[in-house]
Amino acid sequence: MDCIFCKIVKGEIPSQKVYETDEVLAFLDIAPQAPFHAVVIPKNHIESAADISPENSQIIAKIFEAISAIAKEKDLKAGFRVVNNCGEQGGQTVNHIHFHVLAGRNLAWPPG
Repeated sequence: MDCIFCKIVKGEIPSQKVYETDEVLAFLDIAPQAPFHAVVIPKNHIESAADISPENSQIIAKIFEAISAIAKEKDLKAGFRVVNNCGEQGGQTVNHIHFHVLAGRNLAWPPG
């Protein structure tokens, strides 16, 4: 498998970590779309939200627990956005489920 996020988890590609547990990793996005822009991933590979099942769904709760912890640690009390793109037409560019956490500016809707 040639997954860039799996390589980040293994330490083969460097990242600026902002949060880590045994199951979840969060790091700063290399092309930030807001003053704070982190990517939160499960360490185990899941392709996309379309591949969430009863056997792996508990990791999504762990990811949102991580997002809450990051928001508190980074003092994002003014607000933040969590984005998940699913599939090519949904804008997913890395086929490893991930959630973007954006904050630090007013975020318009729809995003574009």
